[in-house]
Amino acid sequence: MTKRQATKGDLEAVLELYKHLNVDPIPEVDESLTALWDDILADKNHRILLIEVAGKAVATCVLLLVPNLTRGARPYAIVENVVTLPDERKKGYGKAVLDYAAEIARSANCYKISLMTGRKDAPTLRFYENAGFNRNDKTAFIKWWH
Repeated sequence: MTKRQATKGDLEAVLELYKHLNVDPIPEVDESLTALWDDILADKNHRILLIEVAGKAVATCVLLLVPNLTRGARPYAIVENVVTLPDERKKGYGKAVLDYAAEIARSANCYKISLMTGRKDAPTLRFYENAGFNRNDKTAFIKWWH
């Protein structure tokens, strides 16, 4: 198992993982998507993390490091788009990518790392709790634009 940050050649692998994230269609790889990918990779506070097994990406998450003026001007971290390939679940890869995100956040002096999930099923919530996250400290509110 290898943990690493995504690089230019990983766009297709990340999109393959995202097919298992939600019901939204995955965008076609075109010039504008490639430009967006380049922008994401160039942003020092936006990381796409991968877990690979035998050279294949099996799990990913997005880690955002947010500069902050509170808490002693320490940044905080947000995790999004956590997904593991269905055939690779329950093997520790999801936890490994979250541990990797936490390791990076801690080394960046973040005072916290948080994530939200739209999932309500007990196994998914237990998964996040077993990865060290709790659902008691904050309440999340979301406003969607469609």
